[in-house]
Amino acid sequence: MITDKEFTLRLIRQLTQALEKLILDKPEESLMQKELDFETLMKDIFKFDFTTLSSKTKEEIIGIVNERQERDHKDYYEMLGNLFYFNGKASGNKDFLDKAKTFYELYLQTSGIFALPIINRINELKN
Repeated sequence: MITDKEFTLRLIRQLTQALEKLILDKPEESLMQKELDFETLMKDIFKFDFTTLSSKTKEEIIGIVNERQERDHKDYYEMLGNLFYFNGKASGNKDFLDKAKTFYELYLQTSGIFALPIINRINELKN
């Protein structure tokens, strides 16, 4: 039986992969083609929509992640980085891009993974 935490983690990974494809500009697959409803996923993961999430400060969002199991933090940070990066690039919102940089840095710290695409995005956001 799938527990609520496992289900949420699966949704996070699904959203992360879909956002990665959009960020990498792979038009053959999109959120719509994968039949992913962005807002529904946001509500399933966070219990509120992206507008509510994006209105929170970085510290508030980090607090939300810290309420989850520590082993899952890296997945949340990667997904949040992709989420704010994609939306920041699409809208030109500098606050979103700043949040993306922060969450990508936290992802690298918590995962211990050397992820060159993430490092390249961080460097791009710094410039």
